[in-house]
Amino acid sequence: MNFSTLATDYDGTLAEDGGVSSSTIEALEALRRSGRRIILVTGRELDQLLGIFDRVDLFDRIVAENGALLYSPATRQKHLLTEAAPLLFVEELKRRGVSPISTGEAVVATWRPHENIVLQVIRELGLKREITFNKDAVMVLPPGVDKASGMKAALEAMKVSWNNVVGIGDAENDLAFLNKCRCSVAVSNALNSVKAHVNFTTPAPRGEGVVQLIREILKDDLQSRFDRVHQGQMSIPSPAKH
Repeated sequence: MNFSTLATDYDGTLAEDGGVSSSTIEALEALRRSGRRIILVTGRELDQLLGIFDRVDLFDRIVAENGALLYSPATRQKHLLTEAAPLLFVEELKRRGVSPISTGEAVVATWRPHENIVLQVIRELGLKREITFNKDAVMVLPPGVDKASGMKAALEAMKVSWNNVVGIGDAENDLAFLNKCRCSVAVSNALNSVKAHVNFTTPAPRGEGVVQLIREILKDDLQSRFDRVHQGQMSIPSPAKH
């Protein structure tokens, strides 16, 4: 089995308006029955996710808060992978009228057009924090924390190589982990900047696009996609060393 693991984003990829369709859940279940493993890689806070999605048992690991938190649904154990969110930073943002603000264990998030105020407060407080965009969402995390760093921790815990992972996503913050996967995929509703950097794009959007990818994996482990490399129709990167 070349691709033993699927890594997928949540909002805009698996989910639409926060919900996952029954057909997408059935496809994930079929993938699990094949002996493959699934990692969810999301910018959401863990409590947010658990509050809207009751099938986290489908995932071997969940990378939450855009790479800051690792969670095992089987054991319900979570591991903060970086520093906690600074309360002084959150308080100062509120004082300057930034709203809404969402605070996880490490991530502090708001929405455009507040990014300039956020950056100003980071500089004035002398914080080592960076802004990551997820479409209109503005997420603040320590340097080096992204979906790739969180995925790395998940793969190490599962003893899985990047070379056995196919990843799928839709937004700019997904590129961090998609660029490291052996095969990278975008759903059809993905940003053009994401589509330009992946191996291929599914015909359908969101969950149905994930279903299409899973069907291809179950059919021949994406072998037909790799066969096209020899015909010059598709670009698959050489096995990476991560």
